[in-house]
Amino acid sequence: MSYEHVRELLKEMKLDGISLTLDSTFEEWSKSGKDATELIEELLEAEKKSLKAKKYDVALRYSGFPFHKHLDEFDFTFQPSIDVKKIKELKTLRFMYEKENVIFLGPPGVGKTHLAVGLGMEGIKEGKKVYFINSITLVDKLKKSFYERSFEKQMRFYKALDLLIIDELGYLPLDSEGAKLFFELISEKYEQGSVIVTSNRSFNEWNKIFDVFVKIKLIHVAHRN
Repeated sequence: MSYEHVRELLKEMKLDGISLTLDSTFEEWSKSGKDATELIEELLEAEKKSLKAKKYDVALRYSGFPFHKHLDEFDFTFQPSIDVKKIKELKTLRFMYEKENVIFLGPPGVGKTHLAVGLGMEGIKEGKKVYFINSITLVDKLKKSFYERSFEKQMRFYKALDLLIIDELGYLPLDSEGAKLFFELISEKYEQGSVIVTSNRSFNEWNKIFDVFVKIKLIHVAHRN
């Protein structure tokens, strides 16, 4: 089989990881005296790494994140009131495996959304299904699907997620219909997956909403007058 034919086959089968590393891997293999099994293993590992990177990029594209910021980029010196130890614990994603929920509270500008997105990106790195949405947009979509008789389909999408991030809950008041649909979603998500909520309202203002969250992890992002 000719070298060019090998290249054509790799392109046809979309084995980009192997294609990109073929020359360097083959050259190293020919000099080192490794057997064919080791060569195949190295090429397959390269392909596996390439597929993982592609999957990560696709997941990011469809995550709905307003920006891509990691937890390591967060300036904790800017918000010393944040419990760094708690954030590091959340970074392990144990809360997702135990299907617990997280709430970030605080006024605008303290980094709630950054922390939520950072945790979401950690989840995507581990192959989890993550989706970010503004609370008002979420409720509007729930209402629309309800009137168009596609509510169950919409709910199946949210229930299938490992992590649903709902941003700015309480920024604008929910009407009774919106609140009912929202609570139904949260109820359906219970023990099916995790939810992260960010809100600029104090805990006392939202205690009725928080009653829906069971086994909750509550994090006060900041207390700023």
